[in-house]
Amino acid sequence: MVVPVIDFSKLDGDERAATLAEIAAGFEEWGFFQLVNTGIPDELLERVKKVCNDIYKLREDGFKESNPTVKALARLVDQEDEGLTMKKIEGMDWEDVFTLQDDLPWPSNPPAFKETMMEYRRELKKLAEKLLGVMEELLGLEEGHIRKAFTNDGDFEPFYGTKVSHYPPCPRPELVDGLRAHTDAGGLILLFQDDRFGGLQMLRNDGGHDGRWVDVQPVENAIVVNTGDQIEVLSNGRFKSAWHRILATRDGNRRSIASFYNPSLMANIAPAIPAVSGEAAAYPSFKFGDYMEVYVKQKFQAKEPRFAALATK
Repeated sequence: MVVPVIDFSKLDGDERAATLAEIAAGFEEWGFFQLVNTGIPDELLERVKKVCNDIYKLREDGFKESNPTVKALARLVDQEDEGLTMKKIEGMDWEDVFTLQDDLPWPSNPPAFKETMMEYRRELKKLAEKLLGVMEELLGLEEGHIRKAFTNDGDFEPFYGTKVSHYPPCPRPELVDGLRAHTDAGGLILLFQDDRFGGLQMLRNDGGHDGRWVDVQPVENAIVVNTGDQIEVLSNGRFKSAWHRILATRDGNRRSIASFYNPSLMANIAPAIPAVSGEAAAYPSFKFGDYMEVYVKQKFQAKEPRFAALATK
C-alpha cells in the first residue's frame, strides 16, 4: 500500500472534480498525500536539494561531535561491550535540525542557501494558501475562512516557518528513533522529502492497513501534504492530524524540509462546521498559543488529552 500521489495541475482542468475527490480522500482517509505538478519549478527544487545537501556537509562534523543523541548512543554501545542489557534510547531523536523564519537570522554558508530557500519558501507559501482554499471548498466554508481563523480576522499574521532536517546514517538504528511518533500541532504542513532515502512513516486516519505503519514512499520532486491538530479542530474531526515518525537508518543521509503554515499564537481556534454525526462540536475552542503550551509538553503523547486540557480552561 502506498500513500496517494495526486497530480495537482489537474485541479485547473477538466478533471477538477475527480482531483478534488482524490484530495478529499487524502485528507479524510489518509491524513497524508503527495502532490506532483504543483507549479513549483523543478529547477528550483533541484537547487533546494543542492543547497540543503551542501549545508549538511558543513554541519556533519558538529553533529557527530556534539549532538547529545550521538553521545547517548555511544555510551549505550559501550555498555553493550561490557555485557550490560541493551535498551532503546527514549526521549531523543537522531536528527540534525534548524529552522528558517523571515524575521530570524539565516545561515550564510553556502552562499546560495539563503537566496534559494527564500525563493522556495515563497513558492511553498503560495501552494499552502491555494490548498487552504481547496480545504475550504471541501468543507463547505466561505472563501478565506481558514486564513481569517488563523489571523483573528486579519489582526495578526499567520505563522510560517520551515524546518530543515537531516537524518545522518546511524550505526545502530534499532536503538534510537529518527524522529519519534507525533502529530503536528499547527495547520498545514508541506514537506519536501528526500527522493532517494525513505524513512517517513504514517498511520492512516481511517484505520486502514490494520493500523500498521505505512511508508511515505520517495517520489521525485513531490510535495508531501499533511494537516496538523488545528485543522482537525476547524474541520470538527473530518480532517484529522495523522501520526507519523521517521526511522533512523544505517545508509544514506535523509533530507527533510517541512514548511508549516500555522495560526498566529493569538488566533482563536474553534470548530467551523458541525460534527459529522450531527451532534455538538467534538472539540473545544481555544487560543492557539494556549494549545502550544500544552503541546510542547505532550508532543509525543496521545493528542486527545491536549484537546481535553484546553476544554477545561
